[in-house]
Amino acid sequence: MGIPPAGGIFGRSGHSWSGPYGLPLDMAVPSVKLWMGHSCSLIGMVSSVAQEAWHLIVTGVSTITGVLPMRLAYSSNAYMKFSLEETVRRIAALGFEGLELLADVPHAWPAGLLPERKEAIRRCLAEAGLAISNVNGFMMNAVADPRQPYWHPSWIEPDPHYRAIRREHTKRALRLAADLGAPSIQTEPGGPLEPGGSWQKAAALFYEELMPCVQLAEELGVSLLIEPEPELLVETFEQYLEIAGRVDSPALGLNFDIGHAYCVGQPPEQWVARLAEHTRHYHVEDIAATRWHAHLIPGQGAIDLPAVFREIVRSDYQGWVTVELYPYIDDPDTAGRQAKRYLDGLIGANSGE
Repeated sequence: MGIPPAGGIFGRSGHSWSGPYGLPLDMAVPSVKLWMGHSCSLIGMVSSVAQEAWHLIVTGVSTITGVLPMRLAYSSNAYMKFSLEETVRRIAALGFEGLELLADVPHAWPAGLLPERKEAIRRCLAEAGLAISNVNGFMMNAVADPRQPYWHPSWIEPDPHYRAIRREHTKRALRLAADLGAPSIQTEPGGPLEPGGSWQKAAALFYEELMPCVQLAEELGVSLLIEPEPELLVETFEQYLEIAGRVDSPALGLNFDIGHAYCVGQPPEQWVARLAEHTRHYHVEDIAATRWHAHLIPGQGAIDLPAVFREIVRSDYQGWVTVELYPYIDDPDTAGRQAKRYLDGLIGANSGE
């Protein structure tokens, strides 16, 4: 099967990226418009070298090379025992450049966010110097489905009213991403297939429910990312490509979860280049040699992460890699610190630093 392109204004080939705080990458230096609406004039104050450094910090792109470097973020779903404000402070203190925002309780459940709360989130991120790498629209703990709070309600629930909750949540998450300047959201890949159910019929239902969200993503300029996951409708990359081919929209992309690929027997390093035109965001965690779907701190499992990151660097990926360690809610700081130390080493080694 050929891989349909996912370029256009949402693709990396178009270089139409937003930097931290949603700033456009072609914003001029030395006058840089900060996200809070303030202007900082650098004319006559700094050298050209300092101007380049300032531009790289604020927008995340080099004025010399035009390249958005690979950057590390930490998902706030590891901090479900903390407020969002405390989570932001802790992730910044660990040295991450970005935060993946959980569009769920207790952090940013979109249905309950007033404009004043969104402004408070913007202010908190700005004060900490963090950008949003992605909005996590997958988890729906707020609904509290007793079967599995991450997977339900799904896109393929038998009850059309119940699956509509997933669709409307995704629309709200897209609007939240646009309001906060986030480049993308990721969503559940369909959901768990009913015993004895037809994959093709479920995929058709997923497509039908997803398309209104794809159309909204196109209007907002936010990427809507499918994240293949073990035991759900879209587990493999081939299944993702089938759905992406049906949708055929530049707004749809892939959240490449490295651990999930390993779980379903697809060596992630063998798929990085093949999916480069689709991948808008990476999740990274390690997985045990059993391939059981339980997230581990990178470097503490069986995935050949050095090989994976070599391929990511070779693919010229220029976006966010988010550490996702939600099982470590009892001590997310230690887990994040260990993950960042390990990944900094991999990225540095593969970047020739």
